[in-house]
Amino acid sequence: MARRPTPPGTPDTTGVGHVVDLVRAAVPPLHPVGLPFVAVPLAVAVIGGRNKWVRRAGLASAAACAAFFRHPHRVPPNRAGIVVAPADGEVALVDTAVPPVELGLGDQPLPRVSIFLSVLDVHVQRVPVSGTVREVLHQPGKFLSADLPEASDANERNSMVIDTADGKQVVVVQIAGLLARRIVCDARVGDLLTIGDTYGLIRFGSRVDTYFPVGTELLVAPGQRTIGAETVLAVLG
Repeated sequence: MARRPTPPGTPDTTGVGHVVDLVRAAVPPLHPVGLPFVAVPLAVAVIGGRNKWVRRAGLASAAACAAFFRHPHRVPPNRAGIVVAPADGEVALVDTAVPPVELGLGDQPLPRVSIFLSVLDVHVQRVPVSGTVREVLHQPGKFLSADLPEASDANERNSMVIDTADGKQVVVVQIAGLLARRIVCDARVGDLLTIGDTYGLIRFGSRVDTYFPVGTELLVAPGQRTIGAETVLAVLG
């Protein structure tokens, strides 16, 4: 769900259409996975509406879930050779590491950027680079706090390998956390993905690691905030 720039010459909306566009820009849509989490507390609020505490609790829970499962539009940079952030969050690590062993990519350490997502961050994952999905692999594991360095190896995870059109390979790994017990990945082997589009989601608090080819120029530092699909993490070498 990446929004492309408006083509030149597109007429501006007016009147009601303009107001609708402003509302859409200000209020992010909801990811479909979140619909049940919003609908159930809303139903509780309606059914128990005569009790103000039940009503308030139901409405508050629905609002919190709607905020967690928000799915904002993003516009990826139009620049060749870049890799964008697959998630909103904070850069926890910028280092080199061996990619997940289950992928069978060898034992050579590769440049890596780890992004930690708190429960307040947008939790959909974005495609970091355009290309073809070579492999998608789920690995059971622990549920350590996702901000710990050992979470990359020990926690439950879902890895995706993307081959770019010019022969480069990028690996992006969704990692469960202390509260994150459900990883959603909609990508399948053979899919042709476009940079910035949504491909998955993790519930509730998690981490996303991106591995790059040797020679890649990394452009972020630990502590930096990232915006999924828009922050440039690296330029492929």
